Amino acid sequence: MKNVHISPRRLKGNIKAPVSKSDAHRAMICAALYGNGTFVAADSPSADMAVTAECLSALGAGVEQKESGYSIDGKIHGGGRLDCGESGSTLRFLLPVAAMTEYETYFTGSGKLPLRPLLPLTEELRRKGACISGDLLPLTVRGRARGGEYEMPGDISSQFISGLLMALPLSGESCSIRLTTPLQSAMYADMTVNTLSRFGINWSVVKRNDKFPFSGYVLDIATAESTPPAVYLTEGDWSGAAFFAVIGALGDKISVSGLDISSLQPDKKIFDIVREFGADADYQNGVMTVQRNAARPFSIDVSAFPDLFPVLAVLACGAKGKSLLYNASRLKLKESDRIETTAAFIRALGGKAQAYGDSLEVYGTGELAGGTADGANDHRIVMSCAAASVISRGDVTVTGSDAVKKSYPRFFDDFAACGGKITFSEDKKERTQ
Repeated sequence: MKNVHISPRRLKGNIKAPVSKSDAHRAMICAALYGNGTFVAADSPSADMAVTAECLSALGAGVEQKESGYSIDGKIHGGGRLDCGESGSTLRFLLPVAAMTEYETYFTGSGKLPLRPLLPLTEELRRKGACISGDLLPLTVRGRARGGEYEMPGDISSQFISGLLMALPLSGESCSIRLTTPLQSAMYADMTVNTLSRFGINWSVVKRNDKFPFSGYVLDIATAESTPPAVYLTEGDWSGAAFFAVIGALGDKISVSGLDISSLQPDKKIFDIVREFGADADYQNGVMTVQRNAARPFSIDVSAFPDLFPVLAVLACGAKGKSLLYNASRLKLKESDRIETTAAFIRALGGKAQAYGDSLEVYGTGELAGGTADGANDHRIVMSCAAASVISRGDVTVTGSDAVKKSYPRFFDDFAACGGKITFSEDKKERTQ
C-alpha cells in the first residue's frame, strides 16, 4: 500500500468521468446471462469490474478483457469458485444467479466483504429450494431455486433486489418480487430493470408508494424478445464525478465530461446538492461544470444516495455552521464503517465532526488545518480526503491511496491534471511487517 501526500491548492481543469461500475456490473452480468455476444465498453476498468469479469468466467461465460472493455460471449452454466474480492455488488448479484443453476458454487471474498450481511436473501433462496451453507462468506450454493413469488424487504439492500431481478428469469417460470417494506435506493433497482430490458428481459414495476409497502416487480414473460446489444456503452460515473464536483464547489472551476443528466444513477443528485450549497453549477451537452460561489451549511437525508456521504461531509466543512447527514445506517458495513471513518478523517484534518447512530454532524468553519488521515482501505474515504485538501491550510497525507483502484483507478491522475500537487510513498509500517 502507498500513502499519498497532497499540497493544498485550489484545482482547475477539465476531466472525463470514469465509467460507472454500477452500470458496468449490470451490463456484464446481463450479457453473460441473456446476451448473444456483447462488447461492454469500459475504458480504465476498476478492480470491482475485473472481479465481476473473473467470476462470470468462472461460471462458464466467455469473457475476454480488451483495451477498451470486455467482450462477453456465451451463457453461463454455473458452478466453480467465485472470489468476489471486496465487491458487494458482485457477490449479491451473482449469489441468486448461482442458486438458479444445478451446479455447486463456492463463494469467497476479502476485506470487509465476509462481514457484510446476506440475510434475508439467503433465507428466501433456501425457501425456494436452494441449499446455501451459511449467511456470511465463505459459503457454498447447491441445488436449484424455483421461480414464483419472492418476498423481500426493500430497506436492507437494493442489491438483493437487483440480484433477484437478474437471476429469476433463469428459472423459466412466472416470477414476481413482493417488497414488504419501502425500497430504499430505488434508482439502483430501476437501473437493473432498464439494463435487463435492453437484453430482452422485461419486468413490470408494481405501484411504488412509500405508504404502500407491498409494491414490487412482475416478470413479463409474454413480451417479445428484443435483440441484445452488440455493443453496450457504459455510462460515465456520477459517483466518481461527485468528488470533482465538490472540489469545484470548494475551489476553482472544474468541468467533468461524459455524464448523462437523464441517467438513473442516484449519485447524479450531487449536481443539485452543490447548487443548493451555493456553488455555480451548470450542465450542457454531457458536461458538468462547478465553481465556488456561496457556501451554505445543509441537512440531507442520504438514504437514496449513500455513496455520496463521505464527500458531502467534506463539502460541509467548506461552509460555516452545522450541517447534518442522516439516514446512513447502511454505511456501517461498507469497506469501512463510513460514518465513523468519515468523522475520523475530518477530525484528523483539523475539522469538527460527531457521529450519532446513523447520522453525522459536521461543524464547518470554511477550512481545515491539514494533517494525516487514515484512508481506512476505503476508496471513497481516500478520495474524500483528497478533496478535503482543497480547503486545507497545510499538507494532507492519506494512507492506503491504492484503494481508489476499486472504483476510480485514474483518480489521482485526474486530480493532478487539474493542478493537484501530489507525491506517493510506501507505507513504512506495512513494509516492516
